[in-house]
This record gives sequence, structure tokens and C-alpha cells, in this order.
Amino acid sequence: MENLPKKVRSKKLSTRVDLTAMVSVSFLLIIFFMVTIELSKPKGIDLALPDKDPDCGPIACIDSNRLYTILLDKNDKMITYSGLLVDPLEKPKEFNCQEISIRKEIYLKNKKIHEYSASFGKPKNGVIVIIKPSKNSNYGSLVSILNEMKIANIDTYSIVDEFTPEESNLLALR
Repeated sequence: MENLPKKVRSKKLSTRVDLTAMVSVSFLLIIFFMVTIELSKPKGIDLALPDKDPDCGPIACIDSNRLYTILLDKNDKMITYSGLLVDPLEKPKEFNCQEISIRKEIYLKNKKIHEYSASFGKPKNGVIVIIKPSKNSNYGSLVSILNEMKIANIDTYSIVDEFTPEESNLLALR
């Protein structure tokens, strides 16, 4: 019986797995995603308009030459005017939201107002754009004009949903 082959037993391997590298990688991923989420959050600022002062006019003490208003209407139409509508600096103009000409108009208006402000010793004062979407306008028009603000490097703009009676009449006539 001694000549019979003996059973060869297989060697048992260790069942422990070293997870040190996996823990390090997971912590790096967690830190990476936490940092990228924090950096990608939109940063907003609170906008507070000045109080209305009867000595300054209907829009507080802002130079009306710097104002440029964009009224958004139905069918991707927009009407623009400079200054106040009761006494506009130029006749209101009508544009289509899909046209490139509104980009040129905004760019030229900003350049003109920078030159105007520079003549008074305030070269950093640019155009103040007031965007007024009507109830008939669509969301795409608003996004389009906000994109144009970014392209034209307009820093000071506001979205206002209040219309003066003159602006309501202007939209009704078009």
C-alpha cells in the first residue's frame, strides 16, 4: 500500500484582500466631486434697487442716458428704446430675437454710453439694460436676450416684470 499515490492537497490561499488602495481612491473621488460641485454652483448677488426719490425722477437718481430697455413680446419680437419712454432719446426699434442685429445694437449702445460716461470722468459706467418680458413672451426669448447680454459683456442688467402704461400701450400697438 505504500506504493499508492498519496492525495495531493491544494494549498489554501489567503481570503483577505488588501483594501488600502481602494479606500484611498474612494476618498480622492469623494473630495474631487465635493470640490467640483462647490465650484459649479451658480454665484448670485442680491440686487437692491435704490429708493424712489421725488427729487431725482421716476427711476431714482440714475442718469436716464445710461438706460436701455428691452421689451419682449410674443412671436419672438422685442422692442427697444433708450432713456425713458415718456421722453426717449431715440425712437423705439423693433427686432426679432433670432436676428444678429440686436447683438450689434446692444454692443453699439454700450460703446456709446461708455464714451458718454468717460466724458464725465466715469469711464467704468456702462449701459444699464432693463429686460421686461411680457406675459405673451416665451422663455426662449428671455434666454436669447440673456445670452446676448453675456456676449456683449453687459454687466448691469435686470429683469423686471412691471410695465408702465406707456410701455403697455407700445406693446399693444405693435
